[in-house]
Amino acid sequence: MSDVFRVGVVGCSVGRQHVAAFQSLPTQFQVAAVCDLDQAKARAVATEFGVSRIAADMAELCRMDDVDIIDICTPPHLHYEQTLQALAAGKHAICEKPVAGSLKQIDELIAAEAQSGKRMMPIFQYRFRSGLQKLKLLVDGGVAGRTYLTTVETAWRRRADYYVIPWRGKWKTELGGPMFTLAIHTHDVMTYILGPARNVFARMATLVNPIETEDCVSASLEMGDGSLCSLSVTTGSAQPITRHRFCFSNLTAESNTRSYSNTSDPWTFTGDSPEAEQRIQAALARFQPLPEGFAGQFYRFYQAMHRQADKTELPVTLADARAAVDLVTAAYYSARTHQPVSLPTRRDHPYYAGWQP
Repeated sequence: MSDVFRVGVVGCSVGRQHVAAFQSLPTQFQVAAVCDLDQAKARAVATEFGVSRIAADMAELCRMDDVDIIDICTPPHLHYEQTLQALAAGKHAICEKPVAGSLKQIDELIAAEAQSGKRMMPIFQYRFRSGLQKLKLLVDGGVAGRTYLTTVETAWRRRADYYVIPWRGKWKTELGGPMFTLAIHTHDVMTYILGPARNVFARMATLVNPIETEDCVSASLEMGDGSLCSLSVTTGSAQPITRHRFCFSNLTAESNTRSYSNTSDPWTFTGDSPEAEQRIQAALARFQPLPEGFAGQFYRFYQAMHRQADKTELPVTLADARAAVDLVTAAYYSARTHQPVSLPTRRDHPYYAGWQP
């Protein structure tokens, strides 16, 4: 295996951030080509970052023999097919959220990945910021103790101009509302720390903008460990915030409230006793920061790929993406049936193949 992975990035909107992250790790990755149907946008990104090639479409990118990884940053409704296309071309695949619009599609991606012999990594970059990584250290080290209650807020602002882009706010192309799109990161952060939920009751409404999908959500969860969790999502908050608050038997952890970087420092960790406070400080003194965000996820991907012989798990897997979509599936079904829903979702469930009307 080459020491440097050569990457083709398709989709130059959020893909621009991916290109910047790859180029911050020059001993691990080289961006060999960028691709966008808007060739002017592709040229602008290529010029900004010194990328030598521009592909006209996904098929051209797949034909490039020297491209090892295709990084998919296109609109949501394209992700499933393009991931299959990349794997079939013998490429490793990285894909922005959401990877697919149903549990059925994710199960098909899991099968395709296994058959291809290549690796596929979904994007959940918010996991890899220092504030959250400190909490992960405390939880995994047994310092936090038993979980009691968690609250997660995704309160952002989206006005009419956001939905001028034709694929947004529509079931067919965005595949869901903010429960599935904007909040999928904040909810993944919650399950990254706590594990999966086992029961969900949700209410949803469209109150902020005249769109097809929901834009306000309130959900109550029972987690697998028996703790409770509440999730709230809206695109109608005049003051945009993202917040996580975890109450454990030995400490309370609270994030900052910055919309796009709330898993970064600073986080507040408050011990339940002087002894707990000492254990927190001793554990955090051992914390070793790594690259954050997209660069942090790509850095960990590289390390895992170069340890394939010991079957090292990728930093984010299709199983993680499946857990995120499982929660969304249950929430949509609960909101429409006005009933609590148990997880995991079975293959004979009415929404296994998707919740889109």
